[in-house]
Amino acid sequence: MRFTGLSAGQSTGLSALWRLVLAGALLCGIGLLPWLSRTDPARTVLKAREADREPSPELLEPLRSQLGLDAGPLTLLGRWLAGLPHGDAGRSWISGTAVAPSVAEALGVSLLLMGGALVVAAVTAGAVCGRTLWLGPRRRAARRGAGAGSGGALFAALPEFLLASVLAAVVGVRLGWLPAVGWYGPRWTVLPSLALGLPAGALLGRVLDDALPGAFAEPWARAAAARGLPARRIARHALRRAVPGVLPNIGLFVVGLTGGAVAVEQVFDIPGLGRLTLQAAIAQDLPVLQAGTLVLVLLAAVAGGLARLAARLLLGPALRDGALLSLHRPSAPSARSIPLLYGALLLAVVALGALRDPLAVDTAARLTSPSWAHPFGTDALGRDLLARVGHGALSTLALAVAVSAAALVAGVLLGLVPRLSGGLVETVNAVPPVLAGLLIAGAAGRGPYTPALAVAAVAWAPLAAHTSALLRQQRAATHLAATRALGASRRHLLRRHLLPAVLPPVIRHALLRLPAAALALASLGFLGLGAQPPSPEWGRLLAENHPYAERAPWTVLAPAAALALLGVLAVTASGGVRWPRRRLRIDDGPGPGGD
Repeated sequence: MRFTGLSAGQSTGLSALWRLVLAGALLCGIGLLPWLSRTDPARTVLKAREADREPSPELLEPLRSQLGLDAGPLTLLGRWLAGLPHGDAGRSWISGTAVAPSVAEALGVSLLLMGGALVVAAVTAGAVCGRTLWLGPRRRAARRGAGAGSGGALFAALPEFLLASVLAAVVGVRLGWLPAVGWYGPRWTVLPSLALGLPAGALLGRVLDDALPGAFAEPWARAAAARGLPARRIARHALRRAVPGVLPNIGLFVVGLTGGAVAVEQVFDIPGLGRLTLQAAIAQDLPVLQAGTLVLVLLAAVAGGLARLAARLLLGPALRDGALLSLHRPSAPSARSIPLLYGALLLAVVALGALRDPLAVDTAARLTSPSWAHPFGTDALGRDLLARVGHGALSTLALAVAVSAAALVAGVLLGLVPRLSGGLVETVNAVPPVLAGLLIAGAAGRGPYTPALAVAAVAWAPLAAHTSALLRQQRAATHLAATRALGASRRHLLRRHLLPAVLPPVIRHALLRLPAAALALASLGFLGLGAQPPSPEWGRLLAENHPYAERAPWTVLAPAAALALLGVLAVTASGGVRWPRRRLRIDDGPGPGGD
């Protein structure tokens, strides 16, 4: 990140200072969390320590003195920061143990889990891109078909906690192939790595698969194919050309898989950093919460720096000298009628469900399997799941689309100014949506729009990182240097060259994250910050039926299938929709000399 008119050293210093200011602001916000939420920290800590004891002034006053709450939040934060240079991160308000060793141990567990998940994600991304990598060197990348990417979108839309529950129940318990619970060795890392890596790899693979056709359409690829270079070598060079645009999101995934794997850590009972941080946030254990967040911020800065360095190394001198070509995705010649099929299927489910009562309780029909009377089965209260999926579609889709649209606008605008957004993206990405929800709920109060604000506050970061990466490459394109030499203004370059090249892939990326927005809203509702029972919101359905997933799998399959269908529809429709046209054969009749 360079600042105009400054040397490289000054630019690096200002960048580091900006990241330090952002990290300090985040830690201050966390330190103020109990006071922002207008709750008594001593009461919350006592409840976390001894849930059965009734808070009384005789118990709360000594606890306030022990924790130093009377000194105020700023004094507490100052004392905590003063101990960091000496390796002292304080003591937990709940257990009384030293914070630094527990956070370090949890970080080691999370890093090991993240490493396994990245291996699975890399294999999954390779499988998603495999068809394009095979067709591209043979000059057929644009003929992938209208349904290309549906499988990747399907896996990307799978909820991590649902996938974790299925793997634990089927592979771990019923088949007994791998351990289902605990963290005692390498065999215990396989199932959680699969639960985390499959959706992450599908998402990264779809973003990379979206950029590969543009790389294969560049002149060097045509020249290499004409010279008879091996297809494997051409595919390797195309990957080198397309991967830099995805690298910033890989850096964000490193942090997300380390600190945001709360659901998977809960299912498999893994003592990771995400679980530790979430428990500290709920219990308002500030020393643990601040230490965990600081570690995630530092990890985000390191991962972001390595991603930028890797992008520069992959692109080489072409990025510095402005010798890149614009990655324009070639248009597919085939008719894209498959999105219409997905849309009609989703519309049919919603219409049929809207004709039924989503609140009618029938205790005699609890957890009934799918039948003609109940096509999707019933839940634990005997309510018809088709009705609840249909009635929950409007609120789920409206809120998820609104959040995704806001994240897209914010991500593009901030991504266009990487000098400002570089450190901001890394800092925001270190905040899980649950913690963001608690902070926003504390500042603005709990309400129906609190989850949407919390998710939108962090959902823009991957889109901004993607925008900045594409913008950096587009600015180094050769035709932009010629356009500048002809006297084109910055406004002309932005409107005619930069935005047309950057917006389409970022919009498709945002559409791919649409189901994830609905799931993030559901996770906040599960903590009491979002939709509450008996709301039929799809995420809420997943949360309330999750305990019955092994006994009655249809209770979670119905909303999960609806979310997956939404993701596939969004991705396939992003390339345009049109009916297939009938090709007319024109008979010119017999040629000259014919009868």
